[in-house]
Amino acid sequence: LLAGREPPIAQNRAFGCSIKWSDKADSVKKFMAKLAAEPVGVEPVDAEGLRALRKNESGKVRLVNFWATWCGPCITEFPELVTINRMYRRRAFELVSVSANFPDEKKEVLDFLQKNQASNRNLLFADTDKYKLMAAFDPQWNAALPYTMLIAPGGEVLYKVQGEMDPLAVKRAVVRTLKEDRFK
Repeated sequence: LLAGREPPIAQNRAFGCSIKWSDKADSVKKFMAKLAAEPVGVEPVDAEGLRALRKNESGKVRLVNFWATWCGPCITEFPELVTINRMYRRRAFELVSVSANFPDEKKEVLDFLQKNQASNRNLLFADTDKYKLMAAFDPQWNAALPYTMLIAPGGEVLYKVQGEMDPLAVKRAVVRTLKEDRFK
Protein backbone atom coordinates (compact mmCIF):
# COMPACT_ATOMS: atom_id res chain seq x y z
CA LEU A 1 0.00 0.00 0.00
CA LEU A 2 2.80 2.42 0.85
CA ALA A 3 4.47 1.62 -2.46
CA GLY A 4 1.20 2.28 -4.32
CA ARG A 5 0.59 -1.36 -5.23
CA GLU A 6 -2.24 -3.66 -4.32
CA PRO A 7 -1.26 -6.27 -1.71
CA PRO A 8 -1.16 -9.87 -2.97
CA ILE A 9 -3.90 -10.85 -0.50
CA ALA A 10 -6.59 -8.20 -0.16
CA GLN A 11 -8.62 -9.84 2.58
CA ASN A 12 -8.16 -12.56 5.23
CA ARG A 13 -10.87 -14.34 7.13
CA ALA A 14 -10.67 -14.47 10.91
CA PHE A 15 -9.65 -17.79 12.40
CA GLY A 16 -10.31 -18.88 15.97
CA CYS A 17 -13.05 -18.99 18.54
CA SER A 18 -16.01 -16.78 17.84
CA ILE A 19 -17.13 -14.21 20.34
CA LYS A 20 -20.56 -14.44 21.90
CA TRP A 21 -22.77 -12.93 19.21
CA SER A 22 -26.40 -12.26 20.00
CA ASP A 23 -27.47 -15.35 18.04
CA LYS A 24 -25.76 -17.49 20.71
CA ALA A 25 -28.00 -16.18 23.51
CA ASP A 26 -30.06 -19.40 23.67
CA SER A 27 -27.01 -21.63 24.00
CA VAL A 28 -25.64 -19.37 26.74
CA LYS A 29 -28.95 -19.65 28.63
CA LYS A 30 -28.86 -23.45 28.30
CA PHE A 31 -25.27 -23.56 29.52
CA MET A 32 -26.06 -21.35 32.53
CA ALA A 33 -29.08 -23.53 33.37
CA LYS A 34 -26.85 -26.62 33.20
CA LEU A 35 -24.38 -24.99 35.63
CA ALA A 36 -27.21 -24.02 37.98
CA ALA A 37 -28.42 -27.63 38.02
CA GLU A 38 -25.09 -29.10 39.13
CA PRO A 39 -25.24 -30.67 42.60
CA VAL A 40 -23.85 -28.67 45.52
CA GLY A 41 -22.76 -30.32 48.74
CA VAL A 42 -20.65 -29.76 51.84
CA GLU A 43 -18.61 -32.26 53.85
CA PRO A 44 -17.00 -31.98 57.29
CA VAL A 45 -13.23 -31.67 57.49
CA ASP A 46 -10.97 -32.26 60.48
CA ALA A 47 -7.38 -31.22 61.18
CA GLU A 48 -5.92 -34.22 59.35
CA GLY A 49 -8.07 -33.45 56.31
CA LEU A 50 -6.84 -29.86 56.30
CA ARG A 51 -3.21 -30.99 56.51
CA ALA A 52 -3.81 -33.24 53.50
CA LEU A 53 -5.55 -30.40 51.67
CA ARG A 54 -2.50 -28.19 52.23
CA LYS A 55 -0.04 -30.89 51.06
CA ASN A 56 -1.89 -31.04 47.74
CA GLU A 57 -1.05 -34.44 46.39
CA SER A 58 -3.88 -34.12 43.83
CA GLY A 59 -1.69 -33.40 40.80
CA LYS A 60 -3.75 -30.24 40.24
CA VAL A 61 -3.32 -26.58 41.06
CA ARG A 62 -5.55 -26.14 44.10
CA LEU A 63 -7.25 -22.89 45.12
CA VAL A 64 -8.40 -23.06 48.75
CA ASN A 65 -10.63 -20.36 50.20
CA PHE A 66 -11.61 -20.19 53.87
CA TRP A 67 -14.78 -18.21 54.49
CA ALA A 68 -17.83 -17.97 56.74
CA THR A 69 -21.47 -17.00 56.26
CA TRP A 70 -21.07 -14.22 58.84
CA CYS A 71 -18.01 -12.67 57.10
CA GLY A 72 -18.90 -9.73 54.85
CA PRO A 73 -15.77 -9.77 52.67
CA CYS A 74 -16.09 -13.55 52.33
CA ILE A 75 -19.61 -13.23 50.99
CA THR A 76 -18.60 -10.41 48.64
CA GLU A 77 -15.72 -12.30 47.00
CA PHE A 78 -17.35 -15.75 46.84
CA PRO A 79 -19.09 -15.31 43.45
CA GLU A 80 -15.71 -14.50 41.92
CA LEU A 81 -14.35 -17.81 43.23
CA VAL A 82 -17.22 -19.64 41.50
CA THR A 83 -16.36 -17.79 38.29
CA ILE A 84 -12.68 -18.74 38.59
CA ASN A 85 -13.67 -22.36 39.15
CA ARG A 86 -15.84 -22.33 36.04
CA MET A 87 -13.01 -20.83 34.00
CA TYR A 88 -10.37 -23.41 34.90
CA ARG A 89 -12.10 -26.54 36.22
CA ARG A 90 -11.74 -28.46 32.94
CA ARG A 91 -7.98 -28.19 33.30
CA ALA A 92 -5.60 -29.37 36.06
CA PHE A 93 -7.28 -27.06 38.58
CA GLU A 94 -9.61 -27.42 41.53
CA LEU A 95 -11.35 -25.04 43.90
CA VAL A 96 -11.96 -26.11 47.48
CA SER A 97 -13.98 -23.84 49.73
CA VAL A 98 -13.73 -24.34 53.48
CA SER A 99 -16.37 -22.81 55.72
CA ALA A 100 -15.17 -21.73 59.16
CA ASN A 101 -18.71 -21.92 60.49
CA PHE A 102 -19.46 -24.27 63.37
CA PRO A 103 -20.55 -27.81 62.43
CA ASP A 104 -24.13 -27.18 63.62
CA GLU A 105 -24.45 -24.38 61.01
CA LYS A 106 -24.25 -26.82 58.10
CA LYS A 107 -27.72 -25.91 56.81
CA GLU A 108 -26.86 -22.19 56.53
CA VAL A 109 -23.57 -23.04 54.85
CA LEU A 110 -25.24 -25.35 52.35
CA ASP A 111 -27.96 -22.77 51.62
CA PHE A 112 -25.29 -20.17 50.84
CA LEU A 113 -23.33 -22.58 48.63
CA GLN A 114 -26.46 -23.58 46.71
CA LYS A 115 -27.46 -19.95 46.22
CA ASN A 116 -24.01 -19.30 44.73
CA GLN A 117 -24.06 -22.49 42.62
CA ALA A 118 -20.79 -23.64 44.19
CA SER A 119 -20.60 -27.12 42.66
CA ASN A 120 -16.90 -27.38 43.53
CA ARG A 121 -15.65 -29.31 46.57
CA ASN A 122 -16.95 -27.65 49.74
CA LEU A 123 -15.84 -28.40 53.28
CA LEU A 124 -17.04 -27.30 56.72
CA PHE A 125 -15.01 -27.25 59.94
CA ALA A 126 -15.89 -30.46 61.78
CA ASP A 127 -14.66 -29.15 65.14
CA THR A 128 -15.54 -26.10 67.23
CA ASP A 129 -11.83 -25.45 67.91
CA LYS A 130 -11.28 -23.22 64.87
CA TYR A 131 -7.74 -22.30 65.84
CA LYS A 132 -6.63 -25.94 65.90
CA LEU A 133 -8.07 -26.42 62.42
CA MET A 134 -6.53 -23.23 61.06
CA ALA A 135 -3.12 -24.16 62.48
CA ALA A 136 -3.39 -27.57 60.80
CA PHE A 137 -3.67 -25.87 57.42
CA ASP A 138 -1.17 -23.03 57.95
CA PRO A 139 0.55 -22.29 61.27
CA GLN A 140 1.39 -18.78 59.95
CA TRP A 141 -2.28 -17.91 59.45
CA ASN A 142 -3.46 -15.27 61.92
CA ALA A 143 -7.07 -16.53 61.70
CA ALA A 144 -8.38 -13.62 59.60
CA LEU A 145 -11.11 -14.38 57.06
CA PRO A 146 -11.32 -14.66 54.17
CA TYR A 147 -8.09 -16.55 53.63
CA THR A 148 -7.08 -17.74 50.17
CA MET A 149 -4.17 -19.90 49.08
CA LEU A 150 -3.23 -21.21 45.64
CA ILE A 151 -1.16 -24.37 45.99
CA ALA A 152 0.84 -26.16 43.31
CA PRO A 153 0.88 -29.94 43.21
CA GLY A 154 3.26 -30.99 45.95
CA GLY A 155 2.43 -28.08 48.25
CA GLU A 156 4.30 -25.03 46.94
CA VAL A 157 2.37 -21.85 47.77
CA LEU A 158 1.81 -19.80 44.61
CA TYR A 159 -0.48 -17.12 46.05
CA LYS A 160 -1.64 -16.39 49.58
CA VAL A 161 -3.68 -13.58 51.06
CA GLN A 162 -5.37 -12.95 54.38
CA GLY A 163 -8.34 -10.72 53.68
CA GLU A 164 -9.99 -10.18 50.32
CA MET A 165 -8.25 -11.72 47.35
CA ASP A 166 -7.43 -9.94 44.10
CA PRO A 167 -9.31 -12.03 41.51
CA LEU A 168 -7.06 -10.88 38.67
CA ALA A 169 -3.92 -11.80 40.61
CA VAL A 170 -5.38 -15.24 41.36
CA LYS A 171 -6.27 -15.81 37.69
CA ARG A 172 -2.80 -14.76 36.59
CA ALA A 173 -1.19 -17.12 39.11
CA VAL A 174 -3.42 -19.99 37.93
CA VAL A 175 -2.64 -19.38 34.26
CA ARG A 176 1.11 -19.15 34.92
CA THR A 177 1.00 -22.52 36.62
CA LEU A 178 -1.31 -24.58 34.45
CA LYS A 179 0.15 -26.83 31.81
CA GLU A 180 -1.36 -26.88 28.36
CA ASP A 181 -3.77 -29.63 29.31
CA ARG A 182 -7.04 -28.28 27.99
CA PHE A 183 -7.56 -31.14 25.58
CA LYS A 184 -6.87 -34.05 27.92
